[in-house]
Amino acid sequence: MFLGTHTPLLDEKNRLILPAKFRDALSVGLVMTKGQDRCLVIWTGEGFTDYAARLRSGSQTSEKVRAYTRVLFASAFDDVPDKQGRITIPPTLREYAGLTRDCVVVGADTRIEIWDAATWESYLSGTEQSFVDLDGEVIPTH
Repeated sequence: MFLGTHTPLLDEKNRLILPAKFRDALSVGLVMTKGQDRCLVIWTGEGFTDYAARLRSGSQTSEKVRAYTRVLFASAFDDVPDKQGRITIPPTLREYAGLTRDCVVVGADTRIEIWDAATWESYLSGTEQSFVDLDGEVIPTH
């Protein structure tokens, strides 16, 4: 489980240092792809494989399933962090997420999200109240 908010910088070679507490889980490899809301998503290799299997269980005759699958896999890159825990963000993903220098890395349970710092602040300020309001809606009751 990935938790917390971290604020690494993108260096001049477009590398990002992963938070130390995330590195062990990602040391054998990761998959990075587009996420919703103009962020990037990082999965462990196993986590991405599981997610892909759930996608395959959707109806391939559904236009929405095919469109989502195309974009997700076409924008996916696999990587292995270097000894310092750095990963290189490909140009197409940097552009999609608007990453420049200041980044925010968010632990989001089974995945990690990478945001441009200003975009994250804007997103967070716009969703703070809905977070409170959605508690009863998104958590299943028994």
